[in-house]
Amino acid sequence: MSPCLEPTDTLIIVDVQNGFCRGGALPVLGGDEVLPVLNRWIQAAERAGALIVASRDWHPADHVSFRDRGGPWPVHCVQGTPGAEFHSDLRLPADAIIVSKATSREQESYSAFGGTGLGDLLRQRGVSRVWVGGLAQDYCVRATALDALREGFEVHLIEEATCPVSAEGGRRAIEELAAAGCFIERGGT
Repeated sequence: MSPCLEPTDTLIIVDVQNGFCRGGALPVLGGDEVLPVLNRWIQAAERAGALIVASRDWHPADHVSFRDRGGPWPVHCVQGTPGAEFHSDLRLPADAIIVSKATSREQESYSAFGGTGLGDLLRQRGVSRVWVGGLAQDYCVRATALDALREGFEVHLIEEATCPVSAEGGRRAIEELAAAGCFIERGGT
């Protein structure tokens, strides 16, 4: 589909960080492939005057989600490290809003809305519709889209701009999102 954005829209790019891409501590298979798609959406958002938000995992070194603390994940996206940086091929504009999540050592947050104030910010800016892409489809993208729906926004998942950790997890996430009222946008840009 062609990006058809308006000034009252927001493009939310979820966790396109080195740690989740090829060579990272927790790579999503095919994660790098979302970059050209997201960059097209970023250009469309800029042309439309839509808000661009990029979320990032921004963990302390001893985060509760890490295996050495009993969590499910290897150490990844630690604050201030190369793994926590956005992928160098992601063309974020200088005025993009950066949302850091899971910043407390004792609290996990998959969603860009989790403890970040993003819902209030979007409402203050008059946003009514959000478009979501990024990594990973079955974790942080899913949680962000569900929270956006709970916050009262119309939500569109840009399916080709996201990759799952597992094919089965991705299938379940798409079904759950569609059932919750998220529009699943398929097709090329």
